[in-house]
Amino acid sequence: MLRCGLSLVSRGLSAPASGGPWRRLPSVVTMAEDWKAAVASQTKRLNSSSEVVERLEENGHQVKRLKKDADEEDVEDQSKKTPKRKIVLLMAYSGKGYHGMQRNVGSSQFKTIEDDLVSALVQSGCIPENHGEDMKKMSFQRCARTDKGVSAAGQIVSLKVRLIDDILEKINNHLPSHIRILGLKRVTGGFNSKNKCDARTYSYMLPTFAFAPKDHDVQEEVYRLDKETLKKVNELLASYKGTHNFHNFTSQKGPKDPSAKRYIMEMQCGEPFMRENIEFAVIKVKGQSFMMHQIRKMIGLVIAVVKGYADESIIERSWGEEKVDVPKAPGLGLVLERVHFEKYNRRFGNDGLHEPLEWAEEEEKIAVFKEQYIYPTIINTEREEKSMVNWLNTLSIHDFSSSAAGIQASNKTSKGSSDLEGSDGCGDDSD
Repeated sequence: MLRCGLSLVSRGLSAPASGGPWRRLPSVVTMAEDWKAAVASQTKRLNSSSEVVERLEENGHQVKRLKKDADEEDVEDQSKKTPKRKIVLLMAYSGKGYHGMQRNVGSSQFKTIEDDLVSALVQSGCIPENHGEDMKKMSFQRCARTDKGVSAAGQIVSLKVRLIDDILEKINNHLPSHIRILGLKRVTGGFNSKNKCDARTYSYMLPTFAFAPKDHDVQEEVYRLDKETLKKVNELLASYKGTHNFHNFTSQKGPKDPSAKRYIMEMQCGEPFMRENIEFAVIKVKGQSFMMHQIRKMIGLVIAVVKGYADESIIERSWGEEKVDVPKAPGLGLVLERVHFEKYNRRFGNDGLHEPLEWAEEEEKIAVFKEQYIYPTIINTEREEKSMVNWLNTLSIHDFSSSAAGIQASNKTSKGSSDLEGSDGCGDDSD
């Protein structure tokens, strides 16, 4: 009946004026239309709700994507806000357990100080990760390539970094406690810490029983260095001052190699002092640059002379062309104290744009670090491993007379010679 009525209405026909079911048709039609509209409205609302849910789900991912994009943009913005600048870092470290200062990229077999430093620079956000893999990208250079086990109180490295807020604190947060960055200064764009360095000062801390005569049975903790012996030690050390051919004081250098000539400015032994019931003394040496093992051999030869194993004329003879057997003192007590930049400071230190590379304000921190990490390591290791005692026992097997065969071997090694890891490398093409 309803379908028929709807059909008549759709054809433009009117219902009879008389009574019957047609009289109720308009209300039925109205109800049908209302029902149809309600269904459409409900469907629309359902579709709309579904769309909202889908949009919410999409927006949830979109918010995450936007947040990620925003974070990346923040990093990029941060990089733009903190462009790279050439700086120098003042470093102090205890070298025990490390295979020297210089990093051997691609070799994890021998851990170096620079391995830990580069890792900290990357983690703190000072340099991109790829700069750690290729250190040339950040123009990295160190003043001295300290030997295996050698410590430093005033090492200087130059590099380009992002000058982020609280940079020293953030770098140190990612370093072990026995490696510290104690200072930072801005330098000229072309600054190179190795090439601009005028001189290096090293110290060598050793127990004074090392100078006891060879024919005396000396108890390590009882021996005390007398003034006459100290005077003799300083006379021998002073003979190194000036320019000499130190080919006998390193490896892979022949007497004809120009780079074997080095200039020594100062060398002397200080007054003895007591630590852990053992008397120690510190020898300080300042020179333009040093080759691998040079300082340890200079000290080793002086000890051999003072103890009576060799005549003191051997020192001057060692600068000649003949091969001389020079003993190498243990590396434990050697410390890079500071590096000097006199020429740079004169030119740029007072130009109003750059600071002089001097560290008076950091002296206290340097002293504290040495007392906490360097001296205890030297003293405790000496007591436990007896490196000086064991080395002294090897002096008797050295031949301190010249050897003609040694000259020929030395001449062969002079060809294509280069500094090895642990030397300053200054003036050579080894870096």
